[in-house]
Amino acid sequence: MSLSEYKKKRRFNKTPEPGPEKKTSELGNVFVVQKHRATQLHYDFRLEADGVLKSWAVPKGPSMDPAVKRLAMQVEDHPVDYADFEGVIPEGEYGGGTVMVWDHGIYAPENSEGVSKGLAKGDLKFTVLGKKLKGSFVLVRTRDRQWLLIKHRDEYATEGEDISETQPYSVLTKRTLTEIAEDEGGVVKKAGTGDPKKLPPRRGVKRRKKSAQKKIWHSDKTKK
Repeated sequence: MSLSEYKKKRRFNKTPEPGPEKKTSELGNVFVVQKHRATQLHYDFRLEADGVLKSWAVPKGPSMDPAVKRLAMQVEDHPVDYADFEGVIPEGEYGGGTVMVWDHGIYAPENSEGVSKGLAKGDLKFTVLGKKLKGSFVLVRTRDRQWLLIKHRDEYATEGEDISETQPYSVLTKRTLTEIAEDEGGVVKKAGTGDPKKLPPRRGVKRRKKSAQKKIWHSDKTKK
């Protein structure tokens, strides 16, 4: 895949998503997980390789429990700059909804042949060092674009915990999906269905608001 499919699906005069520029990050091995309440809630799992972010949609989110196998559907490559995207994709646009940077960090492939060959074989083992996800994982292709994301047993593995429920906040701004939608003009009710019904404590760190889109006052006293 290249960024042509990414470009084809988006109107960049309508969406705040970054353009389809192929590049390498400063570190060259970033990973990011973005929680995305579009038509359905899912988590976009992305690994930097070959100047893009290789991407999978994980409906139930990554798990730190080795007994849990998560379905991961491979989607189009995304630009590396997408790793920093948190905000609202307008309704009616592709992927319309609220996006949160749920986790980010760096990763290293465990396969001696590297990322590209591991993906081509359908078996990529890698270690991540994120704010939430840590340790060894594997992506295994089952057919076509369908993969499984599985945590390996190591010192970071935890059994019986749903990390998406216990750690629901953005690693960038400490916001929930609801708060991102409130701050940035999204559909709050829709975004709220992606937050846990009972939110855990924010651990003493206050949410950091981003500037909402400013309203412009006109001489007839109406807002646009």
